[in-house]
Amino acid sequence: MTTVRLSEADNVVTAVTALEAGQHGATQLIPRGHKLATRAIAKGAPVIKYAQVIGYAAEDIAEGAHVHTHNLDFRNVDTEYEYATNIRPAPEATTQDTFMGYRRASGRVGTRNFIAVLTSVNCSATAARQIAAHFTPERLTDYPNVDGVAAFVHGTGCGMAGQGSEGFEALQRVMWGYAKNPNVGGVLMAGLGCEMNQIDWLVEAYGLTPGPLFQSMNIQDVGGLRKTVELGIRKIEAMLPIVNEARREECPASELMVALQCGGSDAWSGITANPAVGHACDLLVAQGGTGVLAETPEIYGAEHLLTARAVDREVGEKLVGLIRWWEDYTARNKGSMDNNPSPGNKKGGLTTILEKSLGAAAKGGTTPLTGVYKYAEPVTAKGFTFMDSPGYDPASVTGQIASGCNLVCFTTGRGSAFGAKPSPSMKVATNTEMFDRLTEDMDINAGSILSDGKSVEEVGREIYEMWLRMASGEKTKSELQGLGDFEFVPWQIGAV
Repeated sequence: MTTVRLSEADNVVTAVTALEAGQHGATQLIPRGHKLATRAIAKGAPVIKYAQVIGYAAEDIAEGAHVHTHNLDFRNVDTEYEYATNIRPAPEATTQDTFMGYRRASGRVGTRNFIAVLTSVNCSATAARQIAAHFTPERLTDYPNVDGVAAFVHGTGCGMAGQGSEGFEALQRVMWGYAKNPNVGGVLMAGLGCEMNQIDWLVEAYGLTPGPLFQSMNIQDVGGLRKTVELGIRKIEAMLPIVNEARREECPASELMVALQCGGSDAWSGITANPAVGHACDLLVAQGGTGVLAETPEIYGAEHLLTARAVDREVGEKLVGLIRWWEDYTARNKGSMDNNPSPGNKKGGLTTILEKSLGAAAKGGTTPLTGVYKYAEPVTAKGFTFMDSPGYDPASVTGQIASGCNLVCFTTGRGSAFGAKPSPSMKVATNTEMFDRLTEDMDINAGSILSDGKSVEEVGREIYEMWLRMASGEKTKSELQGLGDFEFVPWQIGAV
């Protein structure tokens, strides 16, 4: 196989290996993963991939020519939306799948058992990090059921518009969401005292109940950094025996909520890894579980495919509303929705945000879209859902975990060393070359779809089965390397 055609309607194919002029119809060098025109395309005519428009010819493009940023223009999408016109039920489950998880008092199920040190403001970040750093693996040996003490610090919390503003409410949803995530067994919140984002407001607004497993403190009240660190250590030492009492028990796969994420994408993302994750999502939905797609700018140009899958018009219109907000957001900040493909994305063969989005949306599989949520808003619907977020991976995953995700599935083509806490992250490589080069970071090789002839369904099943194993405690590559402490990045919205 030298090229991949995704639809008979397409007027471009993707080169599996670099093609020299004269090879397989190429009239010039076509880098690996890049597009080759299969017929002449007149200036201004649409370029078609996935049977969808990914841009317009900026000049006359000859048959066999390289199609990329030099001759392909982006235009904003003006789409007529359909709602609930492409509803396909989830595949019928032939087994009732289970995993070994931590069932919480709330009824939700965790896949890990962390103690979280959360900060209300950047001013208490050092205190939180020093508290968490005290609890080394050696100091936790007597608590084998505790996965660790993790500090979740950020660069905001003050100098921001107050209650009622988008930024303030998003930050509070993140803090509340991490405190309530089922992968967290105990919480210590640390603040400075005079910040805009007051801990007391959070506790009152979100009904958090102080107690042995939910503690808070402010540096100004305690009497300084050193005393705060010492008090924080004592508070967590008191939590540890209680958190350690948690035991894994058999739980249905319906209790899994998986964050569907991609980063460092390439031309193969939408051909191998993302469709395979989409099949895994379908298998999970068939069990009654939940998949959460995010990164709103990275479904731009593909959102009409999702509105057609919406269970009703209301859900579809919520998604369109997010798209309109992002169009306005980028315009008023003098940007473009097409700013999204990074230099690495383009080097890997992706040209426009439309092309990237069509591949990214494949992570959502084929089942109905059952709910659309704000950033870090609790996801309450089962099935395939969507959460608003930027395309910046750490900020997006932070929102998904705050929304309740207890697992993260991250596809990558260029390569990524991302990991998250408290929800474990698995990495799915889009191509075998990168998988072999970054083998210490990749969990699954979806590149085998091209290199070894595996089907999307085979690799999707492999991904789904690893979700069950990692939910039961199997460590992912990112966990083994200690990732996740610095990837907590709440989306900062609004005036600062």
